[in-house]
Amino acid sequence: MPGLDHTIVHSTDRFASARFLAELLDAPEPKAFGPFAALKLDNGVTLDYAEHVAGGREFVPTHYAFLVTEEEFDAILGRIKARDLPYWADPMHSRPQEFNTHDGGRGLYVDDPDGHYMEFLTRTYSDELLASL
Repeated sequence: MPGLDHTIVHSTDRFASARFLAELLDAPEPKAFGPFAALKLDNGVTLDYAEHVAGGREFVPTHYAFLVTEEEFDAILGRIKARDLPYWADPMHSRPQEFNTHDGGRGLYVDDPDGHYMEFLTRTYSDELLASL
């Protein structure tokens, strides 16, 4: 089955945004790769942060979800709290400083410096949960 190899994440400062996520995930320092700040994840996928230059148009913030273990979630939440970052239990930002417990796991959202929604969850959402949303 095909797998995702890499994707481009638009940013205003490629290294600042890549480092933000790398620090939350406790991942290695992003590497310069041509015009990108490449952040390699444990599953082999690379997020290539690019400074957005498209005729003056602004980019739309997007959503990136990371499946993590319970221990990794605790560590990420600890780093978020240590940096006094706002976080939410939902993508609509209606439940601040909370995490959700969908499907018996835990999940939260934090905005990166460019407004992208970074989600950290410990369980993949079930079909039943997705149908109820």
